[in-house]
Amino acid sequence: MSNNKMVSRVENDRVLVLERVFDAPRDLVFKMFKEPEHLKHWWGPRGWELPVCHVDFRPGGVWHYCMKCVDESQGEFYGMEAWGKTVYKEIVEPEKIIYIDYFSDAEGNANESMPATEVTLEFIDLGGKTKLVSRGEYVSADALKTVMDMGMMEGITQTWDRLEEWLNEVK
Repeated sequence: MSNNKMVSRVENDRVLVLERVFDAPRDLVFKMFKEPEHLKHWWGPRGWELPVCHVDFRPGGVWHYCMKCVDESQGEFYGMEAWGKTVYKEIVEPEKIIYIDYFSDAEGNANESMPATEVTLEFIDLGGKTKLVSRGEYVSADALKTVMDMGMMEGITQTWDRLEEWLNEVK
């Protein structure tokens, strides 16, 4: 395990900023967010898999996915499915991806009772390493609090740990 830990801060009460350095070239880190065969290996917290992963990687395109808990030790979560939908707004390869992130159902309908997030991912070239900066903008401080209370920080930390492990396998 490297010491490239995630740094997080909240700006203006409703923007969650996450930063982490990955020991892999920028083109490769960017590819992790673009190609389903990579996403399936690391997206989601530990013990969760991605049985459904449809990616249309272009502005206006949609990524529709299902995370499923396959870890029996997670108790009541075991067997649970969580559907999500991402709509890409802007893509500048390999520097930036801007998208809107929704909770959804299996048909891809956004769950209006859950907060959507506008996320900007920046991939900063550090000469062989990559600094990933994620800015998630919520409609309100309450919306941000809602997802934080659901354990989002732990989930993202585990997800980025899995990303690092997968990068180490493929690079």
